[in-house]
Amino acid sequence: MCLAIPGKLIEIFDENSLRMGLVDVNGTTTRVCLEYLPDIRVGQYTIIHAGFALKIVDEEEAAESLRLWTELIDRGAFDIDGDPPSPLAM
Repeated sequence: MCLAIPGKLIEIFDENSLRMGLVDVNGTTTRVCLEYLPDIRVGQYTIIHAGFALKIVDEEEAAESLRLWTELIDRGAFDIDGDPPSPLAM
């Protein structure tokens, strides 16, 4: 399963000749490669997958995506020890 999550770029730096960034995802920061988004700037939102920033998104789209992630988590979609949530309950 491929999952991508939105986050806000809070820092840009170079590492081993790669353009890298620090992204805040709901209060947790993670390092990502920015090579696919040469025009992204600090303060913008991006979609992250497998350590790469893939697309610039606006704040509203990022907020909606994070709201849906929270809803899935609250309904147990990622509880690997329990039964998956019923699609009818969502």
